[in-house]
Amino acid sequence: MNTNSEIINERSRMNDPIKSFDFKAFVAKLKADWWVFLISLVLCGVLGVLFMYYKSPAYNITSEVLIADNNTSSSSIGSSSSLLDLSSLLDLKSNVDNEAQVLQTKHLMDKTIRDMNLNIIYYLRRTITDQQINRSPIIAELVKPVDTIMTTTFKLYPIDKSKFELVYKQTNPDLSTTSQDIVLHYDQLFNAVGVGLIRVKKNPLYSFGEGQSYRFDIESVDQRIYDLQQIFTVTVTSTTVTTIDLVFDYPIPREGEQILNTLINNYRDQDVRLNNMVADSTINFIDRRLLVVNSELSSIEQNLQLYKQKNDLADMNEQGKLLVGSSSTYMDELTKNQTQLSIVNSLLEYLNDDTKNKTVVPESVLPADLIFTSLVEKYNQLLMDRDRQLLSVTKDNPFMQNVDAQIVSLRKDMIKNLSTTKKGIEITNQQLKASTKNFESQINQVPPKQRIIMDMSRQQGIEEALYVYLLQKKEETEITRNSNLSIATIIDPPKSDYKPYSPNIYIVAAFAMFMGLVFPIMRVYIKDLMNNKILTRDDIVQLCNIPIIGEISHSKSKESIIVLDSSRSAISEQFRALRTNLHFFINKNDEKVILLTSSMSGEGKSFVTMNLACVLAISGKKVLIMELDLRKPKISTYLGLENTNGFSNYIISNDMRPESMIVPSKVHENLFVISSGPIPPNPTELILDERADDLMAKLKKDFDYILIDAPPVGLVTDAQLMNRFSDMCLYIVRQNYTFKEQLKIVNELYTTKKLKKLSIVVNDIVVKMSYGYSYGYGYGYGYGYGYGYYQNEEKSNIFTRFKKRIRKK
Repeated sequence: MNTNSEIINERSRMNDPIKSFDFKAFVAKLKADWWVFLISLVLCGVLGVLFMYYKSPAYNITSEVLIADNNTSSSSIGSSSSLLDLSSLLDLKSNVDNEAQVLQTKHLMDKTIRDMNLNIIYYLRRTITDQQINRSPIIAELVKPVDTIMTTTFKLYPIDKSKFELVYKQTNPDLSTTSQDIVLHYDQLFNAVGVGLIRVKKNPLYSFGEGQSYRFDIESVDQRIYDLQQIFTVTVTSTTVTTIDLVFDYPIPREGEQILNTLINNYRDQDVRLNNMVADSTINFIDRRLLVVNSELSSIEQNLQLYKQKNDLADMNEQGKLLVGSSSTYMDELTKNQTQLSIVNSLLEYLNDDTKNKTVVPESVLPADLIFTSLVEKYNQLLMDRDRQLLSVTKDNPFMQNVDAQIVSLRKDMIKNLSTTKKGIEITNQQLKASTKNFESQINQVPPKQRIIMDMSRQQGIEEALYVYLLQKKEETEITRNSNLSIATIIDPPKSDYKPYSPNIYIVAAFAMFMGLVFPIMRVYIKDLMNNKILTRDDIVQLCNIPIIGEISHSKSKESIIVLDSSRSAISEQFRALRTNLHFFINKNDEKVILLTSSMSGEGKSFVTMNLACVLAISGKKVLIMELDLRKPKISTYLGLENTNGFSNYIISNDMRPESMIVPSKVHENLFVISSGPIPPNPTELILDERADDLMAKLKKDFDYILIDAPPVGLVTDAQLMNRFSDMCLYIVRQNYTFKEQLKIVNELYTTKKLKKLSIVVNDIVVKMSYGYSYGYGYGYGYGYGYGYYQNEEKSNIFTRFKKRIRKK
């Protein structure tokens, strides 16, 4: 039995409500929803299996490329200390970093997509998601695409060996979509708006699966570039080595390897093309000179032949041969000098042409001039480096501006060097010409016709020597061009992982289990958060400071009075405990009247009134129930009593005596009832009548306890008017029925003391751990309902089992 100090402690604890999160109560709710956890785990597990089956796999296709150190580039740029200082100052990227940027350019990916037609993607249709394939039995050919391709999905259903059905949604110029369903023959052209002219043909390498349908998506190249760049990663592994790691994520391993291999080959071809620019420029220059020299040589040979035939001349005589032989040494030197002078003039014309100020200069055309050759090598290397840098930086970059300044400076140096070389060649020519004048005077003594032939032969020799020299240089340049290699070497060819990295079965299983636990927890938490009704004792404690005097569990019986039929039931024990606790609130002889009210109808006020009256009557007390809910009386109906003569009749009729309206309850000999009588139009005025005060004074003398069933305080003020009759007020709160907001009303009544000795009785407690309630009871040991209540459940059950054993003995 609870002591007076326990009640005081309980009331004191109510004045300091718990504001923190009740973890144990929350865990109790989770345990009660174990079946939700089971269903959630099973469902998430099934979803995880479906995800593993339908999710397109993603394989890591990896490759490693070695970037060779370019000594020429290093020497050409490194020769300028200012450039090195600027690079260090601006923290510019190394050559490997630049090549990594080149590998990620849209231009390179664009060429790869066009080479492999990657903007047309094939799928095998399935129930939930379609599976991307590369071994497709169909080939879609975009014969004439439109300028801007709209991404379109085509669903193909084979009909027979020659026809198929094609379903797709075409995007109109106004961006609206129209569904299309057409039947076509294979190899038949058709036009799709927003895509272009398309032909679908069979792939002879693969056959159609039985009952299978297919799909192909056509995207714009730009869209496909964006998609593939999102799954392509280029990483410079270390600053101490010149290797680049390439990682490509793709759902089809073999096709992914082909894509990465094609991209690397395109990159290497592009690098070789850049390196061949110098050789191509040299070859083009030599080809132009060969055309000129060949034309001149042919003209000289033709004139010589015609002159001999016209004059019927044979070979030169011995004197002529001797003169020509003696002058051959000088003529060879003069020929070489004239050739060099011709090349120098062409180079000067080339360098002074402003339209070619950013093009490479032919190399190896002046091998004797080592200074000029070195300048050309540096100049050409700077140009190639500039082109590579422009793939990753803009022209306004300080580094690029410095490179442009270096190029302009080197171009001026080459022009100055060529001008100096030209003067030297011209001086040498003058000396050679002076030396040959001696021979010319001797040649003049030869007969005129022989002299003409000798002049023409000399010119023929000069042109032949020049022609042979240019052919030799062209062959040398061709050899150099064909020996050019890319600076990138594939040291680890593209290779897919053996297993896909996604979806990962362990991650999916862990995530499925995690979500299988999170959903039920969030369900309980949100349900608790969104709940606006009283569910647990803590809900009451946190919202008001009113003591809880008793708790009544849910009754499965349809009877209104259950304490008499089931005297050993849990509910009977709870009402007995409530009766015991009343003694701590009304313990004086003149404190007999208990007012029972609630927030609204349906909270069990009449049920608690009748059963509490019964347990008081069972204890030998003379008890009276006054049915003063004049607006909606129920007790008379529950007890099977007539309600024709009651409180309203007594107040209206001055001749009526109290004894005439007091009737036995028929449920216990000590229990009596005063019914409400006919429902009056003015209940409040009847309660305020003086005869009501006289009636209560007389009834207190005749009965030990008087229980007043009052209307809900949340609806009318009748209960507050009846407070003058009562010595204590029991406020009924029903679990999962009374709104939390309504406790503000009772808390205000308690704070303002409008109701005497106000206490709360929690009714209709459902024995569910999800509500935070669980109860046990023991005879004479009090009662407990859930976490934080008067008695621990385990101890209560122990006492119950102990008393049952004593009873059996």
